[in-house]
Amino acid sequence: MLENHPAPTDTATPSPVDGPASTPVAVPASDPSLVARGSTDSAVARGERPTVDAIATITEYLDRSDWRVNANANQGYSLGGMMLNTSGKVVANYWLSQVYPAAAGQAHRNADLHIHDLDMFAGYCAGWSLKDLLQQGFNGVPGAIAAGPAKHFSSAVGQIVNFLGTLQNEWAGAQAFSSFDTYMAPFVRLDDMTYAQVKQCMQELIFNLNVPSRWGTQTPFTNLTFDWTCPADLADEHPLIGDEVCDFAYGDLQAEMDLINRAFMEVMTEGDAEGRVFTFPIPTYNITRDFDWDAPNTELLFTMTAKYGLPYFQNFINSELDPGMIRSMCCRLQLDLRELLKRGNGLFGSAEQTGSVGVVTINMARLGHLYADDEAALIARLDELLEIGRDTLELKRTVIQHHIDAGLFPFTKRYLGSLDNHFSTLGVNGMNEMVRNFTHDAYDLTDPRGYAMCVRLLDHVRDKMVEFQEATGHLYNLEATPAEGTTYRFAKEDRKRYPGILQAGTETNPYYTNSSQIPVGYTDDPFEAQEMQEELQTKYTGGTVLHLYMNERISSAAACKEFVRRSLTAFRAPYITITPTFSICPVHGYLVGEHLTCDKCAELHPEAEPVECEVWTRVMGYFRPVRSFNIGKKGEYAERRMFTEVAAGGHGPAVSRLSAVSA
Repeated sequence: MLENHPAPTDTATPSPVDGPASTPVAVPASDPSLVARGSTDSAVARGERPTVDAIATITEYLDRSDWRVNANANQGYSLGGMMLNTSGKVVANYWLSQVYPAAAGQAHRNADLHIHDLDMFAGYCAGWSLKDLLQQGFNGVPGAIAAGPAKHFSSAVGQIVNFLGTLQNEWAGAQAFSSFDTYMAPFVRLDDMTYAQVKQCMQELIFNLNVPSRWGTQTPFTNLTFDWTCPADLADEHPLIGDEVCDFAYGDLQAEMDLINRAFMEVMTEGDAEGRVFTFPIPTYNITRDFDWDAPNTELLFTMTAKYGLPYFQNFINSELDPGMIRSMCCRLQLDLRELLKRGNGLFGSAEQTGSVGVVTINMARLGHLYADDEAALIARLDELLEIGRDTLELKRTVIQHHIDAGLFPFTKRYLGSLDNHFSTLGVNGMNEMVRNFTHDAYDLTDPRGYAMCVRLLDHVRDKMVEFQEATGHLYNLEATPAEGTTYRFAKEDRKRYPGILQAGTETNPYYTNSSQIPVGYTDDPFEAQEMQEELQTKYTGGTVLHLYMNERISSAAACKEFVRRSLTAFRAPYITITPTFSICPVHGYLVGEHLTCDKCAELHPEAEPVECEVWTRVMGYFRPVRSFNIGKKGEYAERRMFTEVAAGGHGPAVSRLSAVSA
């Protein structure tokens, strides 16, 4: 999940004093007058008017004195970035002062919680039906160019790029298609395509999806899920291509699916002209019990993973759910469709038309500091913050749905229409620091007592999600939010207010450990980390991901394959990634591991100035150069103890704490 620009704090109102904010009265989300007047308890309703200092806003961006210039590693310093930063402050103040209750604005500005994407007047993330796009074409919006259903692979690729780029401008976060290889396979057969032709189209798709075509000079944040083999629920269905029903079924197209997967992986593995990794689309692969670990394409998959670590692996080996019931909506939103059965439209349709309306993350580290040794008081305050989060999400749902209906989001209205199947998402940040502060640094999350406390609190939050769902009629989930910028914002604000609070990082680069993750410097053994994280990972109903940060490229495809197989067989974590560290030299391209300067260039030209390299790793959900990270994430990277193959090899059997399974 991409974290887009921590919210601005420019306001004409005085800085509020610290302390619990009063719990707002929930307003029915169906009240249409909310759209016009906002909350009756908003700052504007109380007679306050926010202001934004235009001169300071532009100047702080131009001279980069505002840390938010680099809050999002997907957005570089640019004219588009300046425009988005400027408009974002206006939009954020509209949300905080006009729409949301004053208590919510105070809680956000105080950093008790973080309301994500305040700079965007839009929903968070969305999964779309590739099947609908291919069968209907890209059309149906008055005044916009209309394209009929694609009849050829190349035109389908063009429509996919145009669709994702266009819809990205109506949403704040990730845009996703599921079953990409399954739905595209009919075109390969109908066009009688050679492998070279398929690969050329994959190059066009991937290069075009990495162009900064989105607001703020950003690359669209895109996710494609690959079935690898045709899902059972599609196997007997005959594709509809160009308004004509094919004389074959999706289940007959395994050879064509293999061509698509091979071409995609080869292009991604080759990288761009300088050997640089393609950040998007993020590929998700569904690993099922019958996954063929020895198929020819499997070698390519793990060659790509060993080198760049691009894929997300969704674990269906240790899941009771069927792959046909779950679709990846963004970098970490996993949907349990048993929650959607009550809402109709079937499993498949609902899955492809869902996502998240918005996200609110709670500052758990502060709660540990304020309520040290008093878990009951901590939970009481946590409940207040969760209820504030609920109320903001209900208000956002009402406002965005109204403007979808009114035509502000024309393509969303055309291809989605309703937010009924979209989740309201709540998350936590800094649970390790919560334990440290709660216990006066006697122990942290890695201690059994701290671990048990985190389990209790996550179970409590899950119970609150059920209450919210029953009370509102809307879907709620608990997510390990990426919090790319939020983790630094929380730490920075807490340091100003509470000088004695315990934090990760340094004086200049403070941060909080993400969600309920173990400290980043705790171990170099990836299996030990998974053993410790497994139970916590399974508590997140909205999904989570365990990034296995490696010190360098994994030595071989075979070693990488065995690493992933053992992880998914032994543990129940829903998502994992392999995240190798690598560097890019402007002359020599890809280099294994971290290299601030190029040793090869130094050997060739010892008298010349050192040639600087880009060091790449994953900033939560996606790969970016470390130099583009924000202050907090740079601090986290500096402290991270990377996992190593040597430590993994010396671990012995990987044993789940939740079952007797080992691998």
